[in-house]
Amino acid sequence: MTGVVQFLTPEGRGRLAAELEFLQTVKRSEVAANLKSARDDADLNENAGYQELKREQAFVEGRIRELASILANAQVLKAKGARDLVSLGARVTVAEEGRDSETYQIVGWAEADPLAGRISYESPVGAALLGRRVGDRVTVDAPGGVFHFEIIAIR
Repeated sequence: MTGVVQFLTPEGRGRLAAELEFLQTVKRSEVAANLKSARDDADLNENAGYQELKREQAFVEGRIRELASILANAQVLKAKGARDLVSLGARVTVAEEGRDSETYQIVGWAEADPLAGRISYESPVGAALLGRRVGDRVTVDAPGGVFHFEIIAIR
């Protein structure tokens, strides 16, 4: 498979590979068994449960293809020690005036999870942080409004 390079941290690659393994070995078999049971139980044209299982099967197969493509095109980021500049894979601690500091890891879109502190380098905040240094003040025009914060640490 060829495609766009997917930047992944070692941890992110591990999470995606584990999800792929689970879907291929556990979930796919579970859905197939449930489909067989539903087929054996009723008229398929009027069986809402069967139709839902078919949608679930399509989702699982689509996610398997998506993960396989991401992993086939992955470029795993090398872990670095101290950093002078914000770059892919960096953990950046920022402080917004009047609020507690927050730490984000800059990652590729495939492993972005803002609630877990992993933001894509393509997001407004991620793009604004790239190439910046400790002490830099950054303004971000994001969908939620304009934010001003200072970079206080890069790891």
